[in-house]
Amino acid sequence: MVKVHIKFCIFATEKLNDFMYKIRVILDTKEDVIRTILVNDNINLENLHSTIAKAFGFAGKEMASFYKTDDEWNQFEEIPLFSMEEVGEGVSMQTCILNETLSKTNNKLIYVYDFLKMWTFYTEVIEISTENNDNLPQIILTVGEVPSETPEKEFIAEKLDDGFGNDGDNDNEFDNFDDFDYNEY
Repeated sequence: MVKVHIKFCIFATEKLNDFMYKIRVILDTKEDVIRTILVNDNINLENLHSTIAKAFGFAGKEMASFYKTDDEWNQFEEIPLFSMEEVGEGVSMQTCILNETLSKTNNKLIYVYDFLKMWTFYTEVIEISTENNDNLPQIILTVGEVPSETPEKEFIAEKLDDGFGNDGDNDNEFDNFDDFDYNEY
């Protein structure tokens, strides 16, 4: 009989170069309310959520989501604070790492904080550097004050052709139901 010895080695790999992200966050209001923050590239989006909320004076305890966007801020896939899917499945802020989600300069996310009030922020990577800074996260620019009331939002939907050919339909077709004699039937 031959004895085989198998050694399992676990190598701890340390990332040699951490990158520092400079992120500009703009509150969707009429007045300019802007924060520029510095964060490590290897944090998850849950940490970014907390950093943004605190930078604008919020406790960070309300529900929130990030939304992937294109260069024109069109909203796409949601990244919620918590996944509502089975354990281990689905996307959440905790499972998304910043440098994977926003891999290059000018990448953007929309951040919505507190779904009852709908505070909306435009988040953009404005610089990625190899500078070392042990005091992260850090707010490096503050412009404007957060309003006491949530700005009003106007949700406008595009009028879509439903394919039913409703051109010229008479919307008053059923207005005379009060005059209908149901006893005849």
